[in-house]
Amino acid sequence: MSLWKKAGKAGQSVDGKSFAGGRPHIDEVTPRAAIAGGEIAIQGHGFTANGNMRPVVRFGEQLGSLLVSSPSRLVVRVPEGVRSGDLTVDSGAAVSEPVSIAVGITLAESLHPVANPALDPAGNIYSTFSGSRGQKVAISVFKVGRDHVTHAFLQDLLNPTGMAFDRDGLLYISSRAEGTVYQVTPDGHRSIYAEGMGVATGIAFDAEENLYVGDRTGTIFKISRDRQIFVFATMEPSVAAYHLAFSPDGYLYVTGPTTSSFDHVFCISPAGAFTSFYRGLGRPQGLAFDVEGNLYVAASLAGRRGVVRLTPDAKPELMVSGYSIVGLAFTLHRSMILATNSSLIELFVDIEGRPLLQ
Repeated sequence: MSLWKKAGKAGQSVDGKSFAGGRPHIDEVTPRAAIAGGEIAIQGHGFTANGNMRPVVRFGEQLGSLLVSSPSRLVVRVPEGVRSGDLTVDSGAAVSEPVSIAVGITLAESLHPVANPALDPAGNIYSTFSGSRGQKVAISVFKVGRDHVTHAFLQDLLNPTGMAFDRDGLLYISSRAEGTVYQVTPDGHRSIYAEGMGVATGIAFDAEENLYVGDRTGTIFKISRDRQIFVFATMEPSVAAYHLAFSPDGYLYVTGPTTSSFDHVFCISPAGAFTSFYRGLGRPQGLAFDVEGNLYVAASLAGRRGVVRLTPDAKPELMVSGYSIVGLAFTLHRSMILATNSSLIELFVDIEGRPLLQ
């Protein structure tokens, strides 16, 4: 069963019979996935014994940090070190039936991603150590293998930001300090693919393998396969970066946080006309589509930070709770790789991501 399903109805067991003995019952948990430090809301009844005892929430055997407590609603913070497992509420008199929760597993730390991670055809994960503007670091890009071992991949690339693979398995990386996009072979040899991209941040390929580059000062560039450069669209500058992703119908979706706490996700047609797909996210950053056309954005929704899912008709829902998430990518085995500002985390969500190139 998908982790996104709701818990049973109040007062009912799986077979429809009522629970007895004042046992706490969980009606709904939102969201059903989180990383350590994320906050989960629990709706139900009977959470406090005699109305005056503070309940205990456990993830397996580990105690969560209770932030809000009432007989029918709890908010709990996910502790460090928890793996996916069972959430229960202990009222002091009885313990609820468990509810399955997905919790992320840390794959790599001491990184500095500022956008989506990238996955090659073999399932290796690539992440930047981007650094502050103009900062030179020893290792610019790291590679995390399927065995979860982290290796140095690239050195001396100034402020690597956006990453994307083409069909031939070549990696493209933008440098926001240089305004350059580099092409990198699987063995780590790099060459300049395009220059003059301003403050080059997010990048993405369309179905014809034209490369799109977001200059966060207000331009989306289109680079054809023969490396001709066009201005594809212009938009409001971002205080951080543009992040790009193509939908199944060939439209380019763009986020770019501004000083507003009520930002847009923009949709740009193949002809370069853009509209607002959704407005109401706080600091929207990396984004990716699933095969059903749902869009997932690292952002906050109504003050709750994590990954927001936007349906094709722009209905929002917080799907993953967690702080400091800057990007995401789907794997071939229905998990999600989350990039925080210092780590890579894998979260098993039973969602099929849309291939970036088909």
